[in-house]
Amino acid sequence: MIVLVVSCVSGCGGTAASSSTTTTTSTPPMHASTVACPSPGSIATWSVRRLAEQTVVVPVDESDVASVTPEVAAGVGGVILLGASAPSDLGVALQSLASSAPDGIGPFVMTDEEGGVIQRMANLVGSIPSARQMGATMSPAQIRRLATSLAQRMRAAGVTMDLAPVLDVDGGQGPDNQDPDGTRSFSAHEKIASVDGLAFAAGLQAGGVVPVVKHFPGLGGATGNTDVTPASAPPWSILRRVGLVPFENALDARVPAVMISNATIPGLTGLPASVSSAVITGLLRDQLGYQGLVMTDSLSAVALGAIGYSVEKATVAALEAGADMVLFDAGARAVASVTNDTVSAVVSAVGAGKLGRLRLVSAVTRILKLKHVKVCSAG
Repeated sequence: MIVLVVSCVSGCGGTAASSSTTTTTSTPPMHASTVACPSPGSIATWSVRRLAEQTVVVPVDESDVASVTPEVAAGVGGVILLGASAPSDLGVALQSLASSAPDGIGPFVMTDEEGGVIQRMANLVGSIPSARQMGATMSPAQIRRLATSLAQRMRAAGVTMDLAPVLDVDGGQGPDNQDPDGTRSFSAHEKIASVDGLAFAAGLQAGGVVPVVKHFPGLGGATGNTDVTPASAPPWSILRRVGLVPFENALDARVPAVMISNATIPGLTGLPASVSSAVITGLLRDQLGYQGLVMTDSLSAVALGAIGYSVEKATVAALEAGADMVLFDAGARAVASVTNDTVSAVVSAVGAGKLGRLRLVSAVTRILKLKHVKVCSAG
């Protein structure tokens, strides 16, 4: 079950702090609808710090999710589960964690359940083939059914978002330090990668889990793995004809969330895509017209650190470029300090006029819509 929070998001009138009423449903709609305001107030009244908290996703080992209770209580927008074997009581632990969230607005609970070598909780949800194996041996209908079954088991364990499918077009032997995709890609042919990847995404949605397609605008054929080295995607003249195709089809299918890569793109941007306004605002938002949730790949990646971006600096840059949520990695003992420093950096950027408060309001509005927080009508 997932809690739906009815709360004011815009133009509700009054100045009192908002209150919330909750209902439950096992299969919430993918898009929030507009309803009358149940109480005064809106996110326009939120402090900058609270807005900033909602844009941050904190990492946690799936065996100790309670360790990020202070961050969830402060209002972070998501938690990403790391590890290789989930405890049998994960669902109970996650329910307890969500209960600490302010105003009942719980975090997205996300993980990487792609298949093959990229699975975090196969012991709970079952092992599934790699994307490449699915693409080579299964029809789109079979892939969709498999993903639906997977999603149903993920939801039963308390997970609401899957950072999958990979829509990159890649035929390499990875994933490894040279090739970030490899068997994570459904195919080296853009049409197959598109059809099969979108079948997986549709299956996740049918099972009640939010899919996040990645790594926009295409990471297949990159010069290296951005987790361990700065790397570039194929030149834009090639990428736009091949690697971008599955993402264009995904946007046409109205996928709810997109993850941005950390690779540079010769001919489009010399910055990592995750901090590039040319990629997020110029290409994804303006040119392709995407209005869904945009999140970064991990801002702890060497591709960013090697060129002088700390997690804090990269977060501000990513939000300024148009991203709505940011991911990072950190050891258990460092999560609290990195989270605090990251949120504080965003608050400082707003105070200094480098990042607009309205940019944060726009980001949080998208986050809340995907969480099924009801958007109040104006007036």
